[in-house]
Amino acid sequence: MEHVLGFVALAAGLIIGLGAIGACIGIGIMGSKFLEASARQPELMGQLQTRMFLLAGLIDAAFIIGTGIALWFATANPFQLVQ
Repeated sequence: MEHVLGFVALAAGLIIGLGAIGACIGIGIMGSKFLEASARQPELMGQLQTRMFLLAGLIDAAFIIGTGIALWFATANPFQLVQ
């Protein structure tokens, strides 16, 4: 049974780590595209900025949900057999 708990800890670490990497890459790409678009059309900068912050919140929300699920698995393991 101890090896199952080790795998749950490993899976939780992978969920949090890969989620953080994905969120950082996504926000980085989005930020660079925002700067490119605002340099091309400065008159649309306000609309683009609003949409950029909305998408940044959605990207972070997906990462935080993944972190919550990983911590749930780590503390209240649903795969552990009840004895």
